[in-house]
Amino acid sequence: MLDVLIIGAGPAGLFAADLLAAEGFAVTMVDRMPSPARKFLMAGRGGLNLTHSEDLSALLSRYRQAEAFLSPMIGDFPPEALKEWCHGLGQETFTGSSGRVFPASMKASPLLRAWLRRLEKNDARLLTRHTFTGFSDDGTAMIQPEGGQPESFPARATLLALGGASWPKLGSNAAWVPILESRGIGVSPFRPANCGFRVSWSPVMKERFAGTPLKRIGLRHGERSVTGEALISQSGMEGGAIYTLSTEIRETIETEGSALLHIDLRPAKTAAALARRLSRPRGKQTVSTYLKKTVKLNPVEQALLREAGPIPQDPDELAARIKAVPVACEAPYGIDRAISSAGGIRLDEVDEGLMLRKLPGVFAAGEMLDWEAPTGGYLLQACFAMGHRAAQSLSAYLKNSKGEPE
Repeated sequence: MLDVLIIGAGPAGLFAADLLAAEGFAVTMVDRMPSPARKFLMAGRGGLNLTHSEDLSALLSRYRQAEAFLSPMIGDFPPEALKEWCHGLGQETFTGSSGRVFPASMKASPLLRAWLRRLEKNDARLLTRHTFTGFSDDGTAMIQPEGGQPESFPARATLLALGGASWPKLGSNAAWVPILESRGIGVSPFRPANCGFRVSWSPVMKERFAGTPLKRIGLRHGERSVTGEALISQSGMEGGAIYTLSTEIRETIETEGSALLHIDLRPAKTAAALARRLSRPRGKQTVSTYLKKTVKLNPVEQALLREAGPIPQDPDELAARIKAVPVACEAPYGIDRAISSAGGIRLDEVDEGLMLRKLPGVFAAGEMLDWEAPTGGYLLQACFAMGHRAAQSLSAYLKNSKGEPE
């Protein structure tokens, strides 16, 4: 019999497998996709953001309602430990000017290759194109190979690391939800996180400016403000600064039906400074030329001003709009386009070792639990920390039940 069956070969599952196989446990991983860690690889295409270098208390605060749940795990496996683990695989890291931590290669694939080599060296088995279909009456996991029938996979313990519900084409399709709910396990509905939002743009905005970036802007929703970049799309807005505020925007939409976002097109300048520039005589210049020359507004920024109504003639009123262009967000993009998801197994359904209280010997880790975090390394940091905790707990569980690894 296997020591550990790990269902899902994303970061949390692979990391737990790495630690357990190194201890000598017999580990088998299964994943329904043709290859492992597809979302991890996708995240690394533009530079794999592993974690963040900020002070630990600041980092933990990014997890909002899940901070108390995740703090002990990230405390046991903090960013420095994640960097050291990468170095142990021969993958150096560096910290960018924003405080984000990346592998020196800026890619996920070299790290994943080294990771899989070590798993193979430690005799951890990976079966791809194998789908989790549920549990048998005696609690054994049922796994269906592609083109075959579900088979029983007896194991002394099982780790579920099946992911959330975002980017389902990469593997995480939340098909496990009814399986666990049938066992009485509470699952919070999945919602998009780190996502864009739908906006009812005018035809001009859609036709002329879809795909146009907004750089060095400020965004404010309610009491929270951020600076960064965003992107205009046919259906709305997306991009880093939007993702940072996405939880607050989504929650406002859920309670009020829409959410008002204010865009500061010139965050480095005060409204008074802009008003002084806009007090200069316009002469025969068109409004567009005047705005371009006096405050350097480019065409997409001017289009945003017009989306909010006729451009004010009064310098103070115009400066105020430039500092706070109102945009109504109507709904988040679909979860299939979200970077991550909120929702999943309720946190009170697992104990401090991540074992499901209603399924002894079955553990859960990663995005399938009900937590969320912004981009910037926080998502992967938490997944690795949960994989670390799950491995520790599985190891203790196996040793307490039947002694040392066989």
